[in-house]
Amino acid sequence: MTAAPQAAAVAQTGLLRHLVMVLGDQLDEQSSAFDGFDPALDAVWMAEVAEESTHVWSAKQRITVFLSAMRHFAESLRARGWTVYYTHLDDSANRGTLAAELQSAIDVLAPAALVMTAPGDWRVLQSLRAVAKASGRPLDMRDDRNFFSTVREFAAHAEGRKQLRLEYWYRELRTKNGILMEGGKPVGGQWNFDADNRESFGAAGPGALPPRSFFAPDAITQDVMALVNSRFASHPGRLDSFGWPVTRAQALLALDTFIAERLPLFGKFEDAMWQGEVWLYHAHLASAMNLKLLGAREVVQAAEDAYRAGLAPLAAVEGFIRQILGWREFIRGVYWTKMPEYGAVNALDAQAALPGFYWTGETDMACLRDALTQTLNHGYAHHIQRLMVTGLYALLLGVKPQEVHAWYLSVYVDAVEWVELPNVLGMSQFADGGMLASKPYAATGKYIQRMSNHCKGCRFDPAESVGDKACPFTTLYWDFLMRHEERLAKNPRMALQVKNIARLSLEKRAGIIAQALSHHAVVNPPVSS
Repeated sequence: MTAAPQAAAVAQTGLLRHLVMVLGDQLDEQSSAFDGFDPALDAVWMAEVAEESTHVWSAKQRITVFLSAMRHFAESLRARGWTVYYTHLDDSANRGTLAAELQSAIDVLAPAALVMTAPGDWRVLQSLRAVAKASGRPLDMRDDRNFFSTVREFAAHAEGRKQLRLEYWYRELRTKNGILMEGGKPVGGQWNFDADNRESFGAAGPGALPPRSFFAPDAITQDVMALVNSRFASHPGRLDSFGWPVTRAQALLALDTFIAERLPLFGKFEDAMWQGEVWLYHAHLASAMNLKLLGAREVVQAAEDAYRAGLAPLAAVEGFIRQILGWREFIRGVYWTKMPEYGAVNALDAQAALPGFYWTGETDMACLRDALTQTLNHGYAHHIQRLMVTGLYALLLGVKPQEVHAWYLSVYVDAVEWVELPNVLGMSQFADGGMLASKPYAATGKYIQRMSNHCKGCRFDPAESVGDKACPFTTLYWDFLMRHEERLAKNPRMALQVKNIARLSLEKRAGIIAQALSHHAVVNPPVSS
């Protein structure tokens, strides 16, 4: 454990009032945990531990963005004259878990009390609470002000509802916070502008695209990269392209760049994909927001200001704001009101293993290969690649949802469990049976063909469900509908899709089932005894 001389003096005199715990996703100098902080009486505790990179097989980009941002943040606090007790991953006495490191800090420093902002991971919360209780220290848990709402407010909204729907929560928050509102009504006369968004690029492709906001690794980040490449050499991914924002200043610059260069076309092309194009018109701000280098309010305000100034169309701005003010807040509420039981949901009884190519990108399916390769190279894929390529394939294949969840938590730089788990289990895999999403997001390869150019260079044909050229997405789509026909027929939003099964001859159905079984055997071959 490293500490400034003044911290050692505080510990020796027994005057440490508060040990303020700061986790890797709480890097906000205006955090509620710092309310009332007195440098003469209080100190900050931070720890890098192996468990946070190994409880799921975290990819190198994800590990690096967390560790680098943590180290930069600790330096910014020290620059203010604050005492920071910081355990590095490669410290010889590192005990490997947050719980063990916190207990060690309590034993050495003997703080009168512990203070922290509520964490973003149910597992971490339980672990740290247990340490506080065992050590007899009061734990002051404070609200995270980086959100528009509290978990208590969402719980009140959700009480008595059998199903939870984004739209009602989104309208409630927009009205309460006066965002894109005029005279108590939504700007433009409607709440949702999806009809004006979500186009494909067409045959001509996206054309010239604005460059990614890239931040060259400084000495701190380079040290982290070397450590990650050494300590986690067997973990997935690579660091050649690492350039994510890891400081507050970098995050603000990334926000300004998105507003100026990408937001105007964000809505129109938010669902579009194009072979080899990673960044497109998306914001790439989720990791900075989930680290708390950016607050949700300032991001939403910047987008609304762009609309008010005539710099971005309403449809693009509303679509972007809905992802933050609406979906992000909604998902957080679901997570904290439904855990831990929510983590075990599996309404469709999916039991297949996650195919090994999710960790390598080595597959003949062009859309999957592109999404997986860029994920492993950059720690990033946009929401349609996640929902309607990697997620759709896992849903149709019938992969156990907890395996899908572990993969998403492992590979993306913006993955913190409160936002990742319900997105994957509820929206992507329909594992909660419809509590969060009104229908499974099931589609054939035709959807991917419509929204991208992937199919043009693929050996599979999205129009075919059987035969050598059959697209696995299309085969598995029909197999999925047939396997779950009874359940899905009761869902009003799936009724038309299920009725289409009746158009298939018995011979065609048998062929699809056989093709699906053959595909399963290829991607998940039986393990020989």
